[in-house]
Amino acid sequence: QVQLVESGGGLVHSGGSLRLSCAASGTVDNIHIMNWYRQTPGKQREFVASITPSGETHYADSVKGRFAITRDNAENTLYLQMNSLKADDSAVYYCNEFIHVAGIPTPGWFWGQGTQVTVSS
Repeated sequence: QVQLVESGGGLVHSGGSLRLSCAASGTVDNIHIMNWYRQTPGKQREFVASITPSGETHYADSVKGRFAITRDNAENTLYLQMNSLKADDSAVYYCNEFIHVAGIPTPGWFWGQGTQVTVSS
């Protein structure tokens, strides 16, 4: 089985920075696309950023120029560097990955448990 474990969330002042991590453990053969999403109470989960195995990145307009998504393929770990944080960035952040699990012919989507980011204004 595969688990995604997130870390790095917390409370930060407006303008501050945080770095989120998402480590995949278990029988991982290969991880395809990796995403970050976020969700606030009463709202739908929204896309934040994605990165392909080759390093191609895409960002939501709301975070472009402030957030940076990276990955360590050797360590099966995903990162999100968040700078110039605003109160509107407060949310639970989730990693989401398309993973080929050893012994299973087709890859599948996995989610982390979420990590809370709170930005005080």
